[in-house]
Amino acid sequence: MPARIFVPRDSAAVAVGADSVARAFADAAARRGIDLEIVRTGSRGLYWAEPMVEVETPGGRVAYGPVGDGDVEALLDAGILDGGAHPTRLGPTDAIPWLQRQTRLTFARCGVIDPLALDAYRSLGGYRGLSRALSLGAEATIAEVEASGLRGRGGAGFPTGRKWRTVAEAQAERKYIVCNADEGDSGTFADRMLMEGDPFLLIEGMTIAGFAVGASKGFIYIRSEYPDAIATLDAALAAARRAGLLGPRAGDGGVAFDIEIRVGAGSYVCGEETALLESLEGRRGVVRARPPLPAHKGAFGKPTVVNNVLSFAAVPFILQEGASAYADLGIGRSRGTMPIQLAGMARYGGLFETGFGMTLGELVDDIGGGTWNDRPVRAVQVGGPLGAYFPRALFDTPFDYEAFAARDGLIGHGGIVVFDDSVDMARQARFAMEFCALESCGKCTPCRIGSTRGVETIDRIRDGVARGASVTILEDLCNTMKYGSLCALGGFTPYPVMSALTHFPEDFGLEAETTAAQ
Repeated sequence: MPARIFVPRDSAAVAVGADSVARAFADAAARRGIDLEIVRTGSRGLYWAEPMVEVETPGGRVAYGPVGDGDVEALLDAGILDGGAHPTRLGPTDAIPWLQRQTRLTFARCGVIDPLALDAYRSLGGYRGLSRALSLGAEATIAEVEASGLRGRGGAGFPTGRKWRTVAEAQAERKYIVCNADEGDSGTFADRMLMEGDPFLLIEGMTIAGFAVGASKGFIYIRSEYPDAIATLDAALAAARRAGLLGPRAGDGGVAFDIEIRVGAGSYVCGEETALLESLEGRRGVVRARPPLPAHKGAFGKPTVVNNVLSFAAVPFILQEGASAYADLGIGRSRGTMPIQLAGMARYGGLFETGFGMTLGELVDDIGGGTWNDRPVRAVQVGGPLGAYFPRALFDTPFDYEAFAARDGLIGHGGIVVFDDSVDMARQARFAMEFCALESCGKCTPCRIGSTRGVETIDRIRDGVARGASVTILEDLCNTMKYGSLCALGGFTPYPVMSALTHFPEDFGLEAETTAAQ
């Protein structure tokens, strides 16, 4: 048998040279007469160690990283194919502490297998969830998702099973499943990583949803900035159709369901489900007024389930292992696992999947390792560009929906962006308003006009122009946007602005002004 090494094809790994590393191994093996099989996988999510190369040994896989193409000859000389010693050696992959501390359910196969090898996917439990769903029936499948406690992983955290039940009970000749893969939040990459590293998991989850609610057609709405994910999904969909897992008699005739990819142009507001539906239907991405909800009148006017990639991807495990296996993880109303994405100044950036409940401080200081430049962590933003900024004083906050909401924050898509002590929080607050002004669809006044006035008001505060009155205006603007906007773009922009103002007033010159007045 040939020796086997595994090199990621994940676009983040490719960006730092994974393709060159794979070619270097192939060329070196040819020169040395080594029978070598190079398997291109997704990423394990240790982005601080990419490109991470693994070698198959009798004792299990051994990891090395980060590996450059210039390391290949020395690695072969050191006996990498037998797990030999080298400065880049991380040790047995499963024993790497950063991986060992995780509870990987959604990302269990990511980085382990060739993402387009359907047989490999099935050998590790793939499509058992669909099989069990078909044996249970549609009603019991929805009940299983409800009992799991799964909530939307894209932002608001709405109970997934409740949404499915609403669509299942709606009366219509046709229904749709829509996957929101328009991952636009800063510091987030879990959707892309899963679509590139384990696409059949998403396909299986959407197929289960289609069976459960009586939908025969699904759409994956993905941004054009993800060309590698689009290509991988295209190939995976074709493979699933050839295997009879999509089409008029999918899953051994148990369900009629197929999936189509729709590519968006990168508008941030199209991550909001109604703007997404407008774009999917071929119109400008503008937010719809609600009611009616998409569950009653969604894509093409029909009842539609709209869920995030991670929501659909959690479903096969729930059906395969049972609702309790998922619900037993987590705390409070936040059940199961959350793929947390560490980014920004984090020393150990990457994807860390764990049950809800770990504190923010543990995630930033322990798992993330603080900052890569050894400067103190001053703030973190959780939940994308519309998430609140938390200072170190709030690092005892458990990572769950209710705990963050109680402190005027939100989990969103699970991204954590770390900032060191050089950050200017008044500038960050201004960026939030500017971002909203640039990305607003323009339909509602609080978002369209409020964000523009917000930029102007923060500029006055930073310039010291009538700071007291300007702060009052800014607070009023934030309240108007929070409660008057049609969607979360305008409604959530106040979170980063008000958290920066509340926790870091000195960056707005407020403490200095008060001291001078005294």
